[in-house]
Amino acid sequence: MEKEGGQVNRPPILDGSNYDVWKARMIAFLKSINNKNWKAVIKGCDHRRVKDKDGTYTTDLKSEEEWSKDEDDLALGINKALNALFNGVDKNMFRLINNCTVAKDA
Repeated sequence: MEKEGGQVNRPPILDGSNYDVWKARMIAFLKSINNKNWKAVIKGCDHRRVKDKDGTYTTDLKSEEEWSKDEDDLALGINKALNALFNGVDKNMFRLINNCTVAKDA
């Protein structure tokens, strides 16, 4: 049994044997940073893609200079969530997600 509590400024660590506890703590950790971080995980992100005339996303990526303020804010939430996830897993788990560019994929 754990004798010390978790830390509020560091994400919990997933080591492969504690997923159920890690998941609950990671959700709370992401929400405590900013609620946008958790939304980035559950919603994913397509704002980097260009929309065609029909409103569907193409495979083309927008340049960062073309992003709106809302898209910049969304990207910040995604990056913070991805950073927390990268730092919240051991090195073996990290190898599985290190190529992810959005939190939902990780």
